[in-house]
Amino acid sequence: MTSLTLSDVHIAIGGTPIVTGVDLRVPSGRRAGIIGPNGSGKSTLLRAVYRHLPIARGSITVGDEDLWRLTPRRAARLVAAMPQETKSDFDVTAWEMAAAGRTPHKRPFAPDTAEDTAIVTDALTRAGVAHLARRHFATLSGGEKQRVLFARALAQQAPVLVLDEPTNHLDVRHQFELLDLITEAGTTVVAALHDLNLAAAYCDDLYVLSGGRVVAHGPPADVLTPPLVGEVFGVDAHVTAAPGSDAPHLILRPRSGTGR
Repeated sequence: MTSLTLSDVHIAIGGTPIVTGVDLRVPSGRRAGIIGPNGSGKSTLLRAVYRHLPIARGSITVGDEDLWRLTPRRAARLVAAMPQETKSDFDVTAWEMAAAGRTPHKRPFAPDTAEDTAIVTDALTRAGVAHLARRHFATLSGGEKQRVLFARALAQQAPVLVLDEPTNHLDVRHQFELLDLITEAGTTVVAALHDLNLAAAYCDDLYVLSGGRVVAHGPPADVLTPPLVGEVFGVDAHVTAAPGSDAPHLILRPRSGTGR
């Protein structure tokens, strides 16, 4: 396992600053959640971690290796990603999509080895989609696609896992199942999550983004306070203890408009 560190990271798109001066550290084997309203820079920040967007300034390191100074192959051996949406230009099966996770470990155009096949089979099984292996990826439901993409990330066997809204398109049961799988994987995880209660239940630490900056970070119980949730998300929050857990549980409602 390996730690992930972002130091003074700045990202601009088309000359417009989107992320400004972000510092973030995920110790080896820990799970960090990134939360914030739409447009706060969560997805932009994660795209830089899995090298789909360049950084303008700062550094991103995995262990002691500067991610943006590595070859793409080496970087892909360190960081696996499950993005919000993956469009395939080819008519690939779910198996082939998951097997793409083995690419960083093989020579170009090399066939799958017995080890590759075993790893992909295990990843699809753990993600609960082994029965979809021969289905064409484009024909799957949104939730099925999410789980196949998680299988691809598992097959990549990288020590750092980046997840951008991993529970999108999943029903409640499969949200819990996927997050349990992520926990069981034991990798270093950084994930953007919309659902604050899921973030509180499954993350060791939370980073709150607003306007492209980190405005709070720490354990969920320290971060998810009514004043902060109100200021950042513009809603009223009542915080209780989650049943059977030390994690906070939020009851949210719209601002009443009474001048608060």
